[in-house]
Amino acid sequence: MQTAASRAVLVERLDRESRESPGWYKFKLALLAGLGFAVLGGSATLALAASAGLVVVLFLVSPILLVKLLKIVWIPVAFGWLVLRALWIRFDPPDGHRLAPGEAPGLVAEVERLRRATRAPKLDAIIVNAELNAAAASVPRASGLFGHRHYLVLGLPLMQLLEREEMAAVIAHEFGHFGGGHNRFGGWIHQVRISWYRVLAALSQGGAWAAKPFMTFFDWYAPFFDAYSFSLARANEYQADAAAAAVVGPGPAGRALVRVHLGGERLERDFWPYVRRCNAQQPLPPSCLYRDMAQHLRSSGTDDAARLGEALTAAAGHHDTHPTLAQRLDALGVEVPRLDGAPHRSFADAWLGDLATVLEARFSDEWRQGVEAAWTGNHARHIEDSARLAELEQVVERSPEQAVQYALLVADLRPEVDALPLFQRAVEAAPDDALSRFRLGQLLLEREDAAGVEHVRTAMALDSNAIEPGAALLAQHFSAVADEAGQAEAEKALRRLYAQQDRTAANRGKVGRSDILLPHGLSVDALDGLRRQLDALGTVKKAWVVRKHVSDDPNELPHYVVLVSWRGLILSEDSNLQRVADALDLPGSFLVITAPNRRLVASRLKRTAGAPAYTR
Repeated sequence: MQTAASRAVLVERLDRESRESPGWYKFKLALLAGLGFAVLGGSATLALAASAGLVVVLFLVSPILLVKLLKIVWIPVAFGWLVLRALWIRFDPPDGHRLAPGEAPGLVAEVERLRRATRAPKLDAIIVNAELNAAAASVPRASGLFGHRHYLVLGLPLMQLLEREEMAAVIAHEFGHFGGGHNRFGGWIHQVRISWYRVLAALSQGGAWAAKPFMTFFDWYAPFFDAYSFSLARANEYQADAAAAAVVGPGPAGRALVRVHLGGERLERDFWPYVRRCNAQQPLPPSCLYRDMAQHLRSSGTDDAARLGEALTAAAGHHDTHPTLAQRLDALGVEVPRLDGAPHRSFADAWLGDLATVLEARFSDEWRQGVEAAWTGNHARHIEDSARLAELEQVVERSPEQAVQYALLVADLRPEVDALPLFQRAVEAAPDDALSRFRLGQLLLEREDAAGVEHVRTAMALDSNAIEPGAALLAQHFSAVADEAGQAEAEKALRRLYAQQDRTAANRGKVGRSDILLPHGLSVDALDGLRRQLDALGTVKKAWVVRKHVSDDPNELPHYVVLVSWRGLILSEDSNLQRVADALDLPGSFLVITAPNRRLVASRLKRTAGAPAYTR
């Protein structure tokens, strides 16, 4: 994994090279892109060739020898199959509402006009989602070996925020990422750099042992290619902006940049904090969130001018390929545009019609269903916390535990109060409390006080749950003060943590003869729930449950192994195992297996479990 310092050095060196020798830079970048395809395609070809070649050679030497060595012949064949399975990664299209044939014909026609104008490839579909964003999504076929499927993703809030010409500029910009016209190489690199991260994520989730060498390779290759192509990726943003300006004019393109930035600021700083405050007052989540969001986006914010000023003075970094707002407006050759209130007629009003109202309701329902359990729980906790804070305010001499609790409650419930002195007293009273240490360190670092560093480090030492947020906070601090050694140390802590998490995840994804299996220890209610869930499936005859000891998990989250036997004939064991896994709800992580080809493990598991937990 790259450190931030090494990435910055590499990006700056290659940025100079791309300007001084653009042809040589692009040639090396093309070779580096080809390396990834060579590893994928070469491995698959080699595996198949080795398998088929051995069979052919033995057959030519002696068909009888081939029959005698049939068991040995299957070893490379099986390996080839495992390699192909590891590399045959399925990528799903983007989530959202996929426009059906004949739906929103005005939008489809406008998108097609802009696609032709930018000479972008044909689309597989237009997808509308609930984000304040738009994207040119290219989904690899067979890990990118057979090209890509192209989707245009349009966020409903974005279409409700922007005027027709402004949204047209955004769409033309996204089509520019597909690499139309003279920019096909940049568009191809844009697709490839995203694909390698998708391949790495899919290999990590797959867990097959044959995928491990490829995971090792892509764990190095994907970040390196990302950094190596950074200069071209940033140039691609300028070219996509130029494509938008060529189609709709620089004025609408510039207005779209400013309006989208301010809309994002309103959501992050105003709208979502308002929703979180509503959680304290309302027992149920709002029913029309996306209608309210649209109204909020279309209203002028009182802080828009100050926020725009912040954006225009922001510096470019080495991770975000998007240039700064000031750089993009300068490249378009436009002054900072004046936005006179909300658009007179939004793009959604013009081209979506009634579908906008339908999608507003759908996205609101999906959001409400997704957050309802957490919302009601948070509301109940807020009531309890408010009552507890009122009690603590009446206590004259608080115990160390009460001092910690008081500081936390004041910080969470009364953001207008400066909680720094409270956390300082809490740490003095309870120096081994990790959470108060972390919160104190965080507050100090927010005020650019380096004394917060040691408090965060102490919290990380006291509680493993503080390692990830603590290391990220320290890396951000050290980056801001240009302390490369401190930043490298924080990033090293993150790498160690992620490596441990990968080991734990791999351990939880398998069960072997050497694993320590224990009685499940599930409560009566949990067992009753498991039986109801299996009963509803109707495909499971018996199920045994044990708990597996995961030695490298510092948090010791319970991990269960569920062995099932089927009722009748099962055509697809993998899909039925997935159905069982989707149906179960256990208090921890779990793995579902069957007995075929795992007889020794299944025998140990049954002995440990005793009687089946479920019998139909």
